[in-house]
Amino acid sequence: MKKNNFILKKLIITLLVVASIPLFATGCTNKGDSSSKVLSVYNVGDYIDESLISEFEEKTGIKVQYSTYDTNEMMYQKVKSGSTKYDLIFPSDYMVQKMKEEGLLKKINYKNIPNFKYVDKLFLNPEYDKDNEYSVPYMWGTLGIVYNKTLVDDKVDSWDIMWDKKYSRDILMFDSVRDTMGVALKKLGYSMNTTNQKEINSARDILIKQKPLVLAYVNDDGKDRMIGDEAALGIFYSGDYQVMKDENENLEYVIPKEGSNLWTDAICIPKSSDNQEWAEKFIDFLCDPDVNARNTEYIGYSTPISEGRKKLPEEMRNSPSAYPSDEILKKCEAFLDLGENIKKYDRAWMEMKGN
Repeated sequence: MKKNNFILKKLIITLLVVASIPLFATGCTNKGDSSSKVLSVYNVGDYIDESLISEFEEKTGIKVQYSTYDTNEMMYQKVKSGSTKYDLIFPSDYMVQKMKEEGLLKKINYKNIPNFKYVDKLFLNPEYDKDNEYSVPYMWGTLGIVYNKTLVDDKVDSWDIMWDKKYSRDILMFDSVRDTMGVALKKLGYSMNTTNQKEINSARDILIKQKPLVLAYVNDDGKDRMIGDEAALGIFYSGDYQVMKDENENLEYVIPKEGSNLWTDAICIPKSSDNQEWAEKFIDFLCDPDVNARNTEYIGYSTPISEGRKKLPEEMRNSPSAYPSDEILKKCEAFLDLGENIKKYDRAWMEMKGN
């Protein structure tokens, strides 16, 4: 009985080995084939026309594993921890600088991205990545004032109006340290990236004075409030304004004359990526003018790809809120990573909120 069992076991093992040979052969044959490629892309939620992902897969044979995050900080912690390897991420300007300085990003090989030639010169060599070594701009926009023209009868061209007692309890401000402190700093004529304690304290002090005039400090909920005529004025990003305007035709957008924040979201390759060439192929695909135009129209923000902008519907490509004049943009600045100095802002913000 034991002998028969032994023979039976030997026969089963032999059959398994024979059956596995074609599988191993197939595996060897497919090594390096497009069918075995997987590109891991980590992006902000609803920040790409996902039909383009399928198009890229069909065109290149590279399978895309796509996942999303809510904030730059969430993405940063995930990449830094190394718990999951990603090939492409989409950080904002200040986060590009932070990750670059911490050695979390790879230098990009632009030989693999011929469509980079379509990037507008305004977005070349930015302060957060001076030689464009680690990032390719993806989308951009500004921070400004959205106002309801049926509720505001004054000229809106300065941050000063956000401190006008005439609009008491009719003003929305962001519940955001950098954004709201940045507005106060610009009103005072200072940089949004200052590390001067006196300037930061001055911004805190005028926000404390403004506080009784503010209806609410908001995040995404502020959009619905403006659409619903609950407030006369609020600070918002240009991309959000485009959506709000579709819902309420009485809303207008202005970048104040003192200047504001010019933000850029970029595409980067994490240091841990094992698929740099495929990642660069995907970046090049997104920089293609036709692809870029479709993606931009879906997202609703502004594109840094000049040839892509030309292919947008006329109303979008000529929108002054989406594409302000060079004169206005010269007064704007990107948020930079402030390192330990961010604690000065956090402290001032808590003092303002607690006052």
